Amino acid sequence: ALQLVESGGGSVQAGGSLRLSCTASMYTSDTTSMAWFRQAPGTEREAVAGINDRSDTFYADSVKGRFIISRDNAKNTLFLQMNSLKPEDTAMYYCAADQGVARINTWYRRTWYAYWGQGTQVTVSW
Repeated sequence: ALQLVESGGGSVQAGGSLRLSCTASMYTSDTTSMAWFRQAPGTEREAVAGINDRSDTFYADSVKGRFIISRDNAKNTLFLQMNSLKPEDTAMYYCAADQGVARINTWYRRTWYAYWGQGTQVTVSW
């Protein structure tokens, strides 16, 4: 079965940057679309950014202009470049994948994705 492993999390001061990575155990149709979600304590998991096999990208309003999602299919890896980080970005970040083609009305739906990683913690402080 497909496995997703996130890395790159850590602690950073506000205004700083981090780059998250998510490596898939194989390149299959199950990684047609991939996304990043995040979950802070006491809150629901929310979509951050998504990308499909056509390189269409999608972003939550809260991260537009600060975060960039990209993928390297040759390395089975998904990235999230996070700039101008804010304390409210503090959360566990999860990678997700699905064989469907993510579109503007589906990419943000948590239940739409079949595969999930274990998460990587991002902490932003003043």
